Amino acid sequence: MRIFKLNGVHVPHRKNTAAMPAVKMPAPAEVAIPMSMHIGAPAIPTVKPGDKVCVGDIIGQANGFISSPIHASISGTVKKIEPMLTSSGSYVDSVVIESDGTMSVSESVCPPTVTSTEEFLTAVRDSGIVGLGGAGFPTTAKLSVKDLSKIEAVIVNGAECEPYITSDTRTMLDDAEWIKKGVSLLEKYLKVKKVIIGIENNKPECVAKMHEVFSGDSAVEVMALPAMYPQGGEKVLIYNTTGKVVPEGGLPIDVGTIVINCTTVASIAKYIETGMPLVSKCVTVDGSAVKEPKNVIAPIGTRLADLFAFCGGFKAEPKKVLYGGPMMGIAVPGTDVPILKNTNAVIALDEHDAKPKEHTPCINCGKCVDCCPLRLNPVAMAKAFARKDVGELEALKVNLCMECGCCAFICPTGQPLVERHRLSKALVKANKQKEAKK
Repeated sequence: MRIFKLNGVHVPHRKNTAAMPAVKMPAPAEVAIPMSMHIGAPAIPTVKPGDKVCVGDIIGQANGFISSPIHASISGTVKKIEPMLTSSGSYVDSVVIESDGTMSVSESVCPPTVTSTEEFLTAVRDSGIVGLGGAGFPTTAKLSVKDLSKIEAVIVNGAECEPYITSDTRTMLDDAEWIKKGVSLLEKYLKVKKVIIGIENNKPECVAKMHEVFSGDSAVEVMALPAMYPQGGEKVLIYNTTGKVVPEGGLPIDVGTIVINCTTVASIAKYIETGMPLVSKCVTVDGSAVKEPKNVIAPIGTRLADLFAFCGGFKAEPKKVLYGGPMMGIAVPGTDVPILKNTNAVIALDEHDAKPKEHTPCINCGKCVDCCPLRLNPVAMAKAFARKDVGELEALKVNLCMECGCCAFICPTGQPLVERHRLSKALVKANKQKEAKK
């Protein structure tokens, strides 16, 4: 399989909030903090109703290696622990905290002792940091490489290729020194000899800022990449910065790389220096239904209704609200759901922008094939799925699909290609499970 460097689509950027430094919103009256805000096992609640908590207190203990601890984002009283409906349709336990209005910081918050790789990884785990670009993979698991000599390059992802989202842009401009400190920690404790910072070239201010900050570090290379969605996709970014192809079923480390979001890097440095775990998040609030788009620093667990109210409410009735951008974002069931650790944007769309394309029969134009960054064949996969042909779906490498949405975006007939690919993956998985039982 070959990945072509510039495959993808030109999406409207709509970076309306790029020049807006993040503003901190007051603590809401209450927060609802889910015990699952990351890939892997949900955390186990360590508090009960009636308990008093302060900012930074642990309220959920990591439950395994691929898991992450969770901390109180406001001070107050644990009101209840209840199941919460998530955007995936499943329910997870959430800790609801009623604010006392003081935002008192926990006595447990203090800088960790870090003098070795082991202590560094322990600190990253204790911080509760996960992939903050949207993926939500526990960061300590990503950085836990048994043989550090295998790491040829760390790629810091500053591409931010989705429309609307500018929270990483603000990190690169406002928290550049924290990124520098985070990179220094990676260089020191992971023995990293090369760091590549990949940024789309539609963010010249960020490119210039990173060049300025890292001018004295010969190990760091700042790359201005073509503004072509999905430039920030992990496999795409690896290829476009190193020329290496991650094998099917493989991980970035299999080609000597680690990819880490720029805000994640900054957050690691903040925790190592201050001891404050991940309790708040910079979120871009935008979309055609939002009255006052802005970048907002909000406590994790803040309900979207409170977030939108801080942004002046709605100028039009929202017909769709998304975690993330319009290409790979996840529609939420309502505005009662909270900001999560990996929420980098909340987009509210009016009726015009939320209206799906009308479906008409496929005309076999091949545009979806031409734009796929992984050179897959969505037309052939759709036909194989219609036949429930698992063998053909596997031969067509359906599991390589990263669900970036390029094919659906470019399709002139409005085919629900991403949905079909997800169902195709589920079909392949179910068949493998059935074969395993035999």
